[in-house]
Amino acid sequence: MPCHGGSMRKLLIPLLAAVGLLAGAATAGAAPTSGVNDYSCTPSAQHPEPVVLVHGLGANGPLNFATLAPTLAGHGYCVFYLTYGTGILGPTVGGLKPMEDSAAELGAFVDRVRAATGAAKVDIVGHSEGSTVPAYYLKFLGGAAKVTHFVGFGANYAGTSLDGLATLATLLHLGPALAGVGCASCAEYLPGSEFLTRLDAGGVAVPGPTYTNIVSKYDTVVTPYTSGVFTAPNATNIVLQDHCSLDFTGHLGQAVDPNVASFVLNALDPSSPVRCQPFFDPGA
Repeated sequence: MPCHGGSMRKLLIPLLAAVGLLAGAATAGAAPTSGVNDYSCTPSAQHPEPVVLVHGLGANGPLNFATLAPTLAGHGYCVFYLTYGTGILGPTVGGLKPMEDSAAELGAFVDRVRAATGAAKVDIVGHSEGSTVPAYYLKFLGGAAKVTHFVGFGANYAGTSLDGLATLATLLHLGPALAGVGCASCAEYLPGSEFLTRLDAGGVAVPGPTYTNIVSKYDTVVTPYTSGVFTAPNATNIVLQDHCSLDFTGHLGQAVDPNVASFVLNALDPSSPVRCQPFFDPGA
């Protein structure tokens, strides 16, 4: 079935908007967070691994982690973030390139952080695509030997239906078109893509790091939300509402959700208690 330019555009724009690309582009000029990317930071004995934060599709480090980065720094961590996978929308809109390439960027950044801090390993915390890219890095690019804890929230390892849009795009063979508008990672998120098939084959997790996956039942971007969980001996899956019943966050709101931050801190350091509080975010 042919899909002409106008009808294709009608499919692509909501698809990109649904994964946050257009929203990210509109707010991508966020200023760097104070206390982050301090390459003179010396990890403490209590928190010996620096934390590398990995943003979601269409975002950047400062934008995605304006809340979580200072929270982690305030708890005594050396905190770093990058903006990876930039393309036709400029240097502050990331996550657009093929996720294999972004994983290589992440690997180079991890090595830079390790060299600067003297740490043998880092912890990685990622949101949305910031879970998928590190998972690839850990499994295929040697990252498992360099990471102690990996935490993904709004996680996605199996693609998303985007309420049927991705399924429709698959039926109409729109994967190449998605890559053609400058978002190769969008095509890779289509269910059954070659990228996801390779990532999921034999299981996402590899021995070594601990994996913590945090998801929300109210996520309308990663659908079903169970795309962000998997079973492995070294994996813990957390559905927010199973623990914090008054948490009504969707996908984007997880970046500022205090309950997500509490679970992240606990995953990095089990002595940090999980505290729930009511949270409502009207976004996706």
